[in-house]
Amino acid sequence: MDKKIEQLGKLDGKVLIFGGVYSNLQALNALINAAKDLNIPASNCISTGDLIGYCAQPEETISTFKRWNAKSILGNVELQLINDEDDCGCDFTKGSRCDGFSKLWYPFAKGHLSKSSIDYLKTIPDHISFQLGEHSISVIHGSYTNISEFIFKSTSWQLKSPNFKALNCTTIIAGHCGLPFTDTKKNLTWINPGVIGMPANDGTPNVWYATLEIVNEALICNHYTLKYDYLEANKLMLKNNLPKAYAQTIINGIWDNTEILPEEETKREGLEIVL
Repeated sequence: MDKKIEQLGKLDGKVLIFGGVYSNLQALNALINAAKDLNIPASNCISTGDLIGYCAQPEETISTFKRWNAKSILGNVELQLINDEDDCGCDFTKGSRCDGFSKLWYPFAKGHLSKSSIDYLKTIPDHISFQLGEHSISVIHGSYTNISEFIFKSTSWQLKSPNFKALNCTTIIAGHCGLPFTDTKKNLTWINPGVIGMPANDGTPNVWYATLEIVNEALICNHYTLKYDYLEANKLMLKNNLPKAYAQTIINGIWDNTEILPEEETKREGLEIVL
């Protein structure tokens, strides 16, 4: 299938990158305020996808994102919603806890989105490409060939490298795995800004985003934590009978399970992330 790639051309100033809003309206509002504080316009704010997910306000999240007028690519959740599928397409192992929880939150999200919101999702591209200084940057969700592929910092460069060739770029901004990192090999850089809809399994309720900027011709990525009203997000999840385990993660910052994580990332559960 042909991919829809939105070419943004050459961007000026700082770029804010983030992923996984996951229907967490409280986190999205906090991020919008952070962008304002950093003087980053909506046109320079880019999501790696999965605007919709585990939390309780899918319709409100889409409406707010549309008003903000930031950029996004499709996550696997949006793709499944557009295609009227019955599951989130997250590539979880069948019968796993994640698979079981998805049978609760995905139907909720699907049932609480208007036709107008689904039509909006259909306008979102598969990938975004842009220039920052002399650096060519592409935004993907999982990997170029598989929107649901989990790519972590510990993932081998044998798997990462083909994506740069396919996209004809030197920097990739990716999402899906839920953990923030920057990984560089020679002249290639893979960045995951993290997600704002759920904590990063580090034992705090704070979530993650990042900024890109050019300093002395070099591309600099700075990762940031974001504080938001996680108690309200938790309350709304419980009120709407969404998975209690995910609602608890919103508060304690620890994932219910590490089924998708490689050994190296699993060992870092509950530990401070330093980037």
